[in-house]
Amino acid sequence: MDTKNSTKKVWGFEQILYRVKKLLPEKLFRRLQPIYHFALAFLAALIYRFPSRKLFVVGVTGTKGKTSVVELVSAILEEAGYSTAIASTLRFKVGVESENNTLKMTMPGRFFLQRFLRKALKKKCDYVILEMTSEGAKQYRHAFIALNALIFTNLAPEHIESHGSYAQYRDAKLSIAHALESSHKKNKTIVANKDDKEGAAFLNIAVSSKCAYRLHDAEPYSLFKDKTDFTWNGVSVHSPLSGAFNIYNMLAAAFFAKSRGINDAIIRRALETFRGIPGRMQKINAGQDFTVIVDYAHTPDSLEKVYDVFQMTQKICVLGSTGGGRDKWKRKEMGAIASKYCSKIILTDEDPYDEDPKEIVNGLIEGISRPIYTVIMDRRAAIHAAFKGAKTGDAVLITGKGTDPYIMGPENSKIPWSDALVAQEELEKVLLEKQTKNEYHG
Repeated sequence: MDTKNSTKKVWGFEQILYRVKKLLPEKLFRRLQPIYHFALAFLAALIYRFPSRKLFVVGVTGTKGKTSVVELVSAILEEAGYSTAIASTLRFKVGVESENNTLKMTMPGRFFLQRFLRKALKKKCDYVILEMTSEGAKQYRHAFIALNALIFTNLAPEHIESHGSYAQYRDAKLSIAHALESSHKKNKTIVANKDDKEGAAFLNIAVSSKCAYRLHDAEPYSLFKDKTDFTWNGVSVHSPLSGAFNIYNMLAAAFFAKSRGINDAIIRRALETFRGIPGRMQKINAGQDFTVIVDYAHTPDSLEKVYDVFQMTQKICVLGSTGGGRDKWKRKEMGAIASKYCSKIILTDEDPYDEDPKEIVNGLIEGISRPIYTVIMDRRAAIHAAFKGAKTGDAVLITGKGTDPYIMGPENSKIPWSDALVAQEELEKVLLEKQTKNEYHG
């Protein structure tokens, strides 16, 4: 799949939009934006001849867990013998071809998405699974994509400054459910997390098939640092994924698969062989005697859930606050969560954009109630320091970026980055330093 040229074109287009936005008066830009985005969505669908009409399209939306659910659904479908296409934060996949998503956008532009759907149709994919966001819905990137099914994971405050309020953020997510409702497809399905406070609203839409899942559906279950045991339809499932949030993710995928008539044996086999995805509770190993985890957690709720997995372990937490100029409210709260759970906090840079990185860190410091933090603005140096201070049995938790391919700076500048790669490199350096030191003293 030739996404490299598409990536360059999309990124170039986004840069042009960024400059145009700077030139236009803000009120005028905001007034014209909805018309502009809707027109582009229609034009893109028209040019690529409305490919979603001939595909089985599954949307996945929510605040957390979307990427994992997309991959889990695909894994089960492939285990059942189907060909899938995926567009998510992590990657773009059509059949056996896959490319990393380096756009810094979960839902790319309308032309990219419609071209992707046309490619999936040409390759005769049985299912297309799309990660769908509130920002994408706000810009009508979901318009003219005919959905067959939607999976709702959960909802927690995010992008509040962008949307104006939590209610508007929720409504943007619900607009995706209403797009399913108005889709011309037959036998449409909604799968929703009934434990979430917004689950009922998603289940209230007018579609023929509704599947509600709850953590109760996995009982009895047992949580461990490196695995999870739970029950699905009376059958024991032993998953290498950890954390209660991953039980929710697996239930969402399993309930959707069940709605498609896939039997329990296939679902169980897929869940037990699924090893997780990069940037989501990803373990980094170089032979060290402590645990290293890279995770995308960038909201208070998701951060707490990651820390909770290691609640009986001494934690060294590398922490920033993704997205300069936005969601400032969450910084103090994330600092407070780290203060509650971590033995040591190393505050560092993530994606400052046009904001002073030190101001972002200061927002985190406001929530830290104990003198357990150090500020190291260079992210690589912060990760190195965390490893250097780790003792046997500790957990070093590097959160906020996951598989994000860049650190975003002023004027939309970008520095190529990989938390996992940098963690691997710095871990090997620290282990070599310790080995050299031991040999010298020996």
